[in-house]
Amino acid sequence: MDFKAVIQNFVDVVTKKYFCFTGRTNRKDFWMFVLVSFVVSAVLGVIPGVGKILSAVWSLALLCPSLGITARRLHDTGKSGWMQLLLLIPVIGGLIVLLLCIPEGSKEANQYGEADAQ
Repeated sequence: MDFKAVIQNFVDVVTKKYFCFTGRTNRKDFWMFVLVSFVVSAVLGVIPGVGKILSAVWSLALLCPSLGITARRLHDTGKSGWMQLLLLIPVIGGLIVLLLCIPEGSKEANQYGEADAQ
């Protein structure tokens, strides 16, 4: 996947699927979204003076798309998007959700829809 495709995937998630919690998202698209989100947040965070504020605004702007893409990623592995409630458990909850997002999704249709092309 080239840089342009990574950025296009990110833009699509943020613009076309901002409030989308249904369907499925494959591993590659999920992790590319996470990577771009993290890198931009880190870069914004090191800007002297206003970096922390910009990083916080960035994170708030991505709250809904992040929850949506994580729900769709969990759907791809056959789990409910409600598993994200584990994020409310300090430290361990985030690790559990991370581990749930790592496995490859099922190649055939499941209760959440058809498999997303990789």
